[in-house]
Amino acid sequence: MNTTSTRFLSLDVFRGMTLCFMIIVNTPGSGADAFAPLQHAAWHGFTPTDLVFPSFLFAVGNAMSFSMKRYIEMGNAAVLTKIFKRTLLIFLIGYLMYWFPFFNFDKGHFEFSPISHTRIMGVLQRIALCYCFASLMIHFLSKQSVIILSILFLISYWIILLAFGDPLNPLSMTGNAGYFLDKLVLGADHMYHGEGKAFDPEGILSTLPAIVNVVVGYYAGKFIQQKGKGYDVISKMLLMGCLFIFIALCWNMVFPINKKLWSSPFVLITTGLDLVILSFLVYALEINDWNKGNWTRFFIIMGKNPLPLYVLSETLVIFFYMFSVKGVSLYNWINTNIYQAIIPGAIGSLLFAISYMLICWLVGYLLDKKKIYIRV
Repeated sequence: MNTTSTRFLSLDVFRGMTLCFMIIVNTPGSGADAFAPLQHAAWHGFTPTDLVFPSFLFAVGNAMSFSMKRYIEMGNAAVLTKIFKRTLLIFLIGYLMYWFPFFNFDKGHFEFSPISHTRIMGVLQRIALCYCFASLMIHFLSKQSVIILSILFLISYWIILLAFGDPLNPLSMTGNAGYFLDKLVLGADHMYHGEGKAFDPEGILSTLPAIVNVVVGYYAGKFIQQKGKGYDVISKMLLMGCLFIFIALCWNMVFPINKKLWSSPFVLITTGLDLVILSFLVYALEINDWNKGNWTRFFIIMGKNPLPLYVLSETLVIFFYMFSVKGVSLYNWINTNIYQAIIPGAIGSLLFAISYMLICWLVGYLLDKKKIYIRV
């Protein structure tokens, strides 16, 4: 996202940290299970890894609090054009990323990957849709209306799941209303199959509560810009974050925290934790200037090119799987013969993930050095 010249180090570092952690948890080394905190919860429950994607949406909202200032000076037609154009571009990039590399190599022959089996929804697609709806709400509605609508999103999502899901188990993977809607609209062939069955954790219906992650991120960024760098800012953000976490834990007793369902309590606990983390960063970097040695530059480099570096991290790993060494994919060969051979187990898996993230960071460093910033 484009930003104005007014910058807050804490917001930039938050975005960069989120992207670094996202790459680490998305590309663990093979040959051994990753540490439990670096894996998603199997279904109901919560791990630190489950915080990554919602934090990215929160960071999108932060960036919007800068970029949407210009919308006030633009006509509605220009604003709508800008929002829809950006939405379509991000959605298309996400779709092409899942279709990539566009062909299969089988028995010495190249065959185009059929569009009929390409996943439609996904991470970037959800970012695009959440950005779109959050931008429209914030630009055309009052703050009070946006807050009321956000609350309605969370409550109505819960009601829809209970009313239209499997009566015996409305919150199960293949019994929830979101699964039924995705299968009806998208079809099983266009859904995610990483769970061993057709189920999309970034489906159509669960996008509804995810919009709130962007909305909260927007108002957090706006609040910091308006109130400045002070103890009053971090105390209010901390209180709001703790309130969200408390409500989430209470709601969890009847509506479980669940990342793959993107349940309403999941929205509240992730936005609550993001507010707490951002409060700490404001305290550490904006108020106390804990930046000796300029260590924040590492994360800022990642945060300056978030979209291209995320796409790089997702497509580069495909090449690692495409090329083989002695009948084994390059990805597995590197892990087995280097990382697992030197430090077997979860530590070796983590070291590979960190190494892979550093490769992406190096690309970000080169782009930053050449002042190349790719934005949609």
